[in-house]
Amino acid sequence: MKIGILGTGQIGKTLVRTLCAAGHDVKIANSRGPDTIDVDILASGARAVTSQEAVHDVEAVILSIPFHCLTGVAPLISALPEDTVVIDTSNYYAFRDGQVDAIENGQIESEWVQEQLGHPIAKAWNAIGSASLAKKGAPKGSTGRIAIPVAADRARDREVAMALVNDSGLDPFDAGPLETSWRLQPGAPAYCTDLTFEEVGPALAAAERAKLPARRDLYVAVIQERLGDTTSNPDEDWGVRLGRAIFM
Repeated sequence: MKIGILGTGQIGKTLVRTLCAAGHDVKIANSRGPDTIDVDILASGARAVTSQEAVHDVEAVILSIPFHCLTGVAPLISALPEDTVVIDTSNYYAFRDGQVDAIENGQIESEWVQEQLGHPIAKAWNAIGSASLAKKGAPKGSTGRIAIPVAADRARDREVAMALVNDSGLDPFDAGPLETSWRLQPGAPAYCTDLTFEEVGPALAAAERAKLPARRDLYVAVIQERLGDTTSNPDEDWGVRLGRAIFM
């Protein structure tokens, strides 16, 4: 599959490596230009291109950029052919992204994103920490393989996203349409808790929408207090233990 990835952060780097290893044709771009992309990211076979080139002539676009940067790529995404699959990996955190009143007032993050981008989206890879994605991927059928939920309104978008999730070393779990994707948001039991396929369904069902913001903010506060800043990511074990303690 021809794939364009926007974003060279930790999630984007891992997806380049795993999806290239699975045989996909991957282009990678960031906001600073192809010359700034680390050669280590390209070792798997991806090509460094401009953002415009990354979304041209591809079957799927993966947005691996911070939530507050999504509106900046909206002109690129809204101009894509209708059948291009767009997968968003982001999460909303007000301390980093600035307050979005619509979300604070209860709008589902994925539906807000879809409105801003002007193109249907799928939601995937948002519910796993970057360290777990990088270190815990496993072949299909492996005992204890981590599963993550995937949501989309269009069946084709969900199918493609789930296939790519599998290629990235995780079991995909069909989480239905975007209207229920709040169950994937920060603060929910299935968010960054590294569950198996058998565990994800009950975790999604157990989510309590009204409690998500407080649990999300508590999670951030603990990370900030323990790690001392707002940019460090917890490692794959400490972060999962914290998420399970707060979200489940």
